[in-house]
Amino acid sequence: MREYNGKTPSCELEKELFEGVENNTPQYIKENNLLDIDNPNEFTFTLRKEHLTPYDKIENPLGLNLYEWFKNYEKEARVSTAGIRGPQNILYPHDTRFPINTIGITLATLAKALVLKEKFPNKEIKKILGREVRYNSKDFMQIIARIQAGQNIKTLVAKDFETIPIWLASFLAYKLDLAGGEYITSSHGISVKNATKDLNDQGSQYLPEESMEFVEKIRQIFKQTEEEGKYEIKFSDTNNPNIDTEEMNYINNGINLYTDYLKDGVANEQNINLIRNIKEKIYIESVGGSAYRTLNKILKILNIENSFKWLNTEEDPFFHSIGKSKFDPKGNRTFYDYSVDAAVILKSSDGTVKMPVIETLNYDKVLKDAPLGSVILITDPDHDRLTITQIETKNNETRLKANGIDFVPLNDDRILCVYTANQAFLMIMNFWAKGLKEQGIWDKHPRFIIKTTASALSWDEWAQKNGVKAVNVPVGFKEIANILKKAEKQIAEGKEVIINDVFGKDIYLGKEPRLIFAGEESGGMIIGSENMIISKNGRKALAMREKSATEAILVASALVASLEKSGKFLSDYLKEVFINNEINGKFDVRKDISYYNESESDIDKLKAEKKAGEELRTKNDLFYLSMALAKKDGIIKIENIKEILSEIFWDLDFSDLKDVKFVGDGTYLEFKDKYVEIRPSGTDAKTKAYSAGLNKEKILEYATKLGTYSGNLTETYKKYIDEDYYKKAKAYAAEIYDNWAKA
Repeated sequence: MREYNGKTPSCELEKELFEGVENNTPQYIKENNLLDIDNPNEFTFTLRKEHLTPYDKIENPLGLNLYEWFKNYEKEARVSTAGIRGPQNILYPHDTRFPINTIGITLATLAKALVLKEKFPNKEIKKILGREVRYNSKDFMQIIARIQAGQNIKTLVAKDFETIPIWLASFLAYKLDLAGGEYITSSHGISVKNATKDLNDQGSQYLPEESMEFVEKIRQIFKQTEEEGKYEIKFSDTNNPNIDTEEMNYINNGINLYTDYLKDGVANEQNINLIRNIKEKIYIESVGGSAYRTLNKILKILNIENSFKWLNTEEDPFFHSIGKSKFDPKGNRTFYDYSVDAAVILKSSDGTVKMPVIETLNYDKVLKDAPLGSVILITDPDHDRLTITQIETKNNETRLKANGIDFVPLNDDRILCVYTANQAFLMIMNFWAKGLKEQGIWDKHPRFIIKTTASALSWDEWAQKNGVKAVNVPVGFKEIANILKKAEKQIAEGKEVIINDVFGKDIYLGKEPRLIFAGEESGGMIIGSENMIISKNGRKALAMREKSATEAILVASALVASLEKSGKFLSDYLKEVFINNEINGKFDVRKDISYYNESESDIDKLKAEKKAGEELRTKNDLFYLSMALAKKDGIIKIENIKEILSEIFWDLDFSDLKDVKFVGDGTYLEFKDKYVEIRPSGTDAKTKAYSAGLNKEKILEYATKLGTYSGNLTETYKKYIDEDYYKKAKAYAAEIYDNWAKA
């Protein structure tokens, strides 16, 4: 196949993607690469006043429209839940029409460096830098490392800028007491997306207030550029000693340190013995390939590598075509990317369930000789999320449906069960608690879990049944990390720990509590260790600050090994957990509403469709949000909200609606037997509607209808809430969230 600006497509589908990008990139952009990253010597990039305004062939041939780029970048930074992310031009990454580009990364990196130097004057600053396999990630790494080196900031990187998982970068930022770090990923998002995830000195993702510090610094750089006509940014040479591969090499990229951490948690002797003696090997699906490089080494250190088989170990920015299609969800012929989120479900008008990402894994062929009961653990490109699947017989379909377990056919006789994270993690926390009790250490500490409001009701029910406190937080692992830090502060002060969760409840965790699980419905979790984790300089933590698929894989594998002994499927175990813990809300769904095609290669069309979609998303959000806030302020009563909703959704029953609450990043509708949460994407034209409860068909109906509502305000709505209150709701919600997060 032909090359496209130095990149050769691996298959026809990737070629189609490349051709779309090539054809939609103007010639002036192709020729206007201002950063020579291949130059190994020290050089200076000069930001010019002309770069700030739009391109014009005659009037401003140097125009990069950086003002427009910055406006969108600032907007993302204010609300980001997983790094400042967006699409990039995968063939011409200097294209500033896209949110992620080499010039933008240059400016952001310099701004972060200047902020750090102001915070720590006359002090050595050391950060870690990592990446996964996405397009142009290695170049982005070099930009960051060389700018930081030019600012006399030491950057720890793996040799040759190789990949490491996000949780390893986070772990080392904490364990080595670094000033923070940066990681290049867009998690399980589509291939053309990328992001820079900033990590603070805790190894936790930046809160918006931290991001705004360097956003303000970019504004100052632009102001100086306006006044003086230019601003010079220094890139170090590639051999600068501040680009440090030796320390990472000396500590084996931190793998040994992390394995020691695991041994005090999920890799305890009991679990390792179970895994080591398993008969049927467990498959690990390494989507994108970057999990293999690190996880396989950990499995070898633990002497359990022979218990696993690997799928897709080669690193590939197209993710082995996983999640990619020639048709969009409506059947139109176009390149379409469903992402690599294995939990994506489409339901057609005839009720047929499709799992488009799972189907692109081609397991009907890849696993045709795999034994019945084989478990496949699917992890994403930055190796922080996990989806658990298992091969069962088609004869079990009725039992699976009764317990809310989705599946896809493999052949005439076999099916692949695909567990939601809500189901998988419920099994994991139950198994983990059982193990602690068997070892006689359960009662040594009070136990608690941290979960996002969008996660399953079954987690709260399980916690209550087992005497475990549950702390609810908004979506995003930085929110979980924030609760951990609050608990650790009180432990360090010798206090009995009390945490105010996002529902406004004071949760009493007791003296010296221990986390037994923290996670979210999108597939990320941690467990932590029985003893406090101690950093190089003596800081103490209950658990790490980033979700880890390695932790999830180890504890899930031990669970699978224990079930193998008794000849049980995971579905048998899930049913037992439901029964033994008196779980009522055993069903859960998530409806993803995207208002545009993220894979569109024409950036002008993409921006226009995204902007229109954002307006629809915001209308939907404000409709529910304003009612939640008005109820909080005593402007409206729950009976009035029932009246509004019943008029619009005349075919749904709101008689048992108990409360409507703002939960930090979405609106939570609490019913007697279910919940529905409507959560807008902060920076994308998307809405997510979550629901859990007693009846799967019902909760899907509620999530779908509420999530796709236009947001139009009815006369009944206007009778109770005025226009001025409606317009101020978003800013008011941000203030409420900030006060809670900082408390």
